[in-house]
Amino acid sequence: MGGISAQERRESVIRAAITEFAVAGYRGTTTAAIAERAGVKQPYLFRLFPDKKAIFVATLRRSAEDTRSAFERAADGVERGEEAWQVMADAYVRLIATSPETLLVQMQGYATVAAAEGQGDDLVGEVVRAGWTSIWETVHRSLGADAEMTARFFACGMLGNTLTAIGLPVHTGR
Repeated sequence: MGGISAQERRESVIRAAITEFAVAGYRGTTTAAIAERAGVKQPYLFRLFPDKKAIFVATLRRSAEDTRSAFERAADGVERGEEAWQVMADAYVRLIATSPETLLVQMQGYATVAAAEGQGDDLVGEVVRAGWTSIWETVHRSLGADAEMTARFFACGMLGNTLTAIGLPVHTGR
């Protein structure tokens, strides 16, 4: 592992896992596939994370934070409302274009929560809800705390998510 810290390896595993989970979902992704993509041996993977679920949770947290911070950076210094809407929409389209797995792993998180509903273990659900809430709060503040505008922004965003998931292009026009 010469010269690369455990934190750097952990980061590499999270990025590799985002790609794997985005494509195959929680159940369809193996830790062997994640280890191979990250360039580590499976036993080392388990030195960094206790189990597959912990890796999935880390990917969900990272993808939500990447999305939230993209919105925050885009809206920094712009006027609230319509201008913020446009710069955040543009930032989201760029994020989807350059890193579609960020969005797709979030959608896998939603599907995993829905499939596990009522089965007692709610850690993934808590992480998904917390991530979504942090994104919502960032957008809501940037739009001037306008509830209707925030709802419309997310409705358009979910349309963009669906288009991306089925392989169609996303546009920012309002």
